[in-house]
Amino acid sequence: MSIQLTTLENGLRVISDSIPTVETVSLGVWLNVGTRHETAPVNGIAHMLEHMAFKGTTRRTALQIATEVEAVGGYLNAYTARESTAYYARILKQDVDLAVDVLGDILQNSIFDAVEFAREQSVVLQEIGQANDTPDDIIFDYYQETCFPNQPMGRPTLGQAEVVQSLTPAIVQAYMKEHYGAQQMVFAAAGNIDHDHLVDQVRTHFSSLKPNGVVEQEPAAYKGGDYRLDKDLEQVHLVLGFEGFEYQHPDYYTASVLSTLLGGGMSSRLFQEIREKRGLVYSIYAATSSYLDSGQFTIYAGTGQDEVKDLLPVVCEELRKLPKTLMQAEIDRAKAQLKASLMMGLESTSNRCERLANQLLIYKRPLPSQEIIQAIDAVSMEDISRVATKVFQSPPTLTALGPIEHVLSFEKLCEQLQC
Repeated sequence: MSIQLTTLENGLRVISDSIPTVETVSLGVWLNVGTRHETAPVNGIAHMLEHMAFKGTTRRTALQIATEVEAVGGYLNAYTARESTAYYARILKQDVDLAVDVLGDILQNSIFDAVEFAREQSVVLQEIGQANDTPDDIIFDYYQETCFPNQPMGRPTLGQAEVVQSLTPAIVQAYMKEHYGAQQMVFAAAGNIDHDHLVDQVRTHFSSLKPNGVVEQEPAAYKGGDYRLDKDLEQVHLVLGFEGFEYQHPDYYTASVLSTLLGGGMSSRLFQEIREKRGLVYSIYAATSSYLDSGQFTIYAGTGQDEVKDLLPVVCEELRKLPKTLMQAEIDRAKAQLKASLMMGLESTSNRCERLANQLLIYKRPLPSQEIIQAIDAVSMEDISRVATKVFQSPPTLTALGPIEHVLSFEKLCEQLQC
């Protein structure tokens, strides 16, 4: 594996991972601009901007942007997250120059045509409606808002319909000009790529970027609480969560091992006890989410309205007893899952590219795989017990959606968690 990093004159970082045995390249631009950098009156503007970047530039129409890449068999897409936005492509090795050109074009020369804008507003509103109609999706928006109330970190990434409707081309274009600076960007690539050639192409096609963008960030303050929405659904969807850890916290990897052994697969405690032994759910899992200055430890479950009354008491019991009943075999199994996932991801150029970009945004350097493996291996039983006790005694967050009549009250939940 050959990773090289170059910082251009305007501050744009270019990083590549050369894999000469493949025929493709995954590449793209990642920015440290996302939903948490929005103010309330423009919630959803980062996502709207991501959509509009593909809707025409001074050099290409929206159709040309799509067809030029697909004409050579390539793939072009983007996404908006809470702390970042990404514009990326996968292409054959001989078409790298085209992909860099198109990415540079949409990020510097977008024209925000009024007709295209109105059409894309409608598309985004449909996307919001689709999320609202997907219970196991929208439940996490409710959860996020309950964890971080009245804060940018708690607002939905897609935005709110009434806010999206109020946006104009001029507002979104101004947001792009203000926030999209070269020093906020990482251009990452992985695959059959020559680093020096990539640097020359990025230097050529991203020359119009100003060095600095404005990225103001309100600190995230986890609060926790209770949110329930009674809705006529077949299932009750529940998310139970606690305060977790930021990316660079010393217990970051311990929490990852903990979430994996608790609810990271078919052999995990929650899956075995709650689904396999008791049949209380179809789906249940645990996961960690980290940010630059905060984090969450989350358990999701989908259950029937007849089973829901028994579900949370059993989950609470599992959480209470975990710190004192850990077994080395399950810890080793969880570590093996995490390390295997890491190594399997290295077989994908897309995963390697995205991983490099995010590591630069978060840690300011690429993290060698062996360093991550060593950090996972270093997690001890005592570490997991200590972190589990700390996490599960932090203020809980509970969100419930569906026929919620028999969901355990928040007061009783806190009693059973002994928090």
